[in-house]
Amino acid sequence: MRVMVIVKATADSEAGLMPSSELLEAMGKFNEELANAGIMLSGDGLKPSSNGKRVAFDGPGRIVMDGPFAETKELIAGYWLWEVKDMEEAVAWVKRCPNPMPGPSEIEIRPLYEMADFGEALTPEAVAPHDRAREAIAKR
Repeated sequence: MRVMVIVKATADSEAGLMPSSELLEAMGKFNEELANAGIMLSGDGLKPSSNGKRVAFDGPGRIVMDGPFAETKELIAGYWLWEVKDMEEAVAWVKRCPNPMPGPSEIEIRPLYEMADFGEALTPEAVAPHDRAREAIAKR
């Protein structure tokens, strides 16, 4: 199963506080372990929401909002995409992770939908553009 492992933002990450050399080294070693175990598919840290934008959708309408965004606890500071056997394996790996922030922090684990999860809505016409997108990405 694939999961997104979400590093929740903190006041420090939203303020742009950069990680220490020690944390960068520890996180690099952890990422190396994940990669060598065949778990890590991708992952990156995110800049503070003050550097971001949000686009709100309402029918055909679009509204663009500039960051920063309120409610730090709802923001993310980074992520990984992992391939694991099950949620228990993902939890076990997260427990081995260095604390990603200088103070208290949280990491959330969410399973990704797989195409088969969409059941009867997954017609050949619905599958085709997704397959073409995956093929285009694989060619890069």
